[in-house]
Amino acid sequence: MHKNVTHLPQKASLVLVRQANIFADLPIKLIEDFQQEFQLDEWRKGDYFNSDLLTQRFFVVIDGSLEIKQSNPETGREATLDMLYAGDCFDLMVLLDDQPHDVIVSPLTTIKLLSVKLVTMRHWLWTYPEFNQQFMPYLAKKMREKEQQVSSLVLHDVTTRLSRIILEHINKIKFYTGAKTEEHQHHLVNGLNDETLARMTGSVRQVINKQLQHWKKAGTIDKKRNQLIVKDLEALEKAAKYSQDLTNSPSIKR
Repeated sequence: MHKNVTHLPQKASLVLVRQANIFADLPIKLIEDFQQEFQLDEWRKGDYFNSDLLTQRFFVVIDGSLEIKQSNPETGREATLDMLYAGDCFDLMVLLDDQPHDVIVSPLTTIKLLSVKLVTMRHWLWTYPEFNQQFMPYLAKKMREKEQQVSSLVLHDVTTRLSRIILEHINKIKFYTGAKTEEHQHHLVNGLNDETLARMTGSVRQVINKQLQHWKKAGTIDKKRNQLIVKDLEALEKAAKYSQDLTNSPSIKR
């Protein structure tokens, strides 16, 4: 049974607000003014989130990760719309058009968020050019991600789509806990189980599992319950066919 989301009864500190990329480079006086309007929220994995709240408040992820998805009530099939990590914001759709957004917000870990009234967020964008200049590149980045997601679903097979998703999330989840000398050889992706990868790829769990097991036998990845370790980055990049579409290729640090 889902629990209700937990809201911490406190305002966000100035330090936390400055952690968010869209605020970090603003003049300190402006950040101080913004900070007065922010609330600090904490949600745990399994918490229930009422999407009606998206018409009232705007959220910025500070720590943890969450999945935004939609489901078909007739079939029960679900599709992942976005995966959000520290620095990401939501809901951009409601912010821009002020219309309800029927989505499922699902924390994958315990997450901490900044939240502010939606009307306040809009006021800031309209009133402060320096904030608008910070926010627009992030909005454009998310639009490009959606464009690539749609084109990949139409133009590429499951293997290519899956490899691209894994490579994209290497960039988004940047942790490696092994030997420093082997950092370029092992890229860790946490929290993406077979079901989640299937939703993100537009496929089904059985197909995703079969492909992951194939890569595991080939030594391309190592696979645990909710963890992927990429051991052969070049093989995964070859499967992603980025050489044929360099404009969509992510920049993987080696």
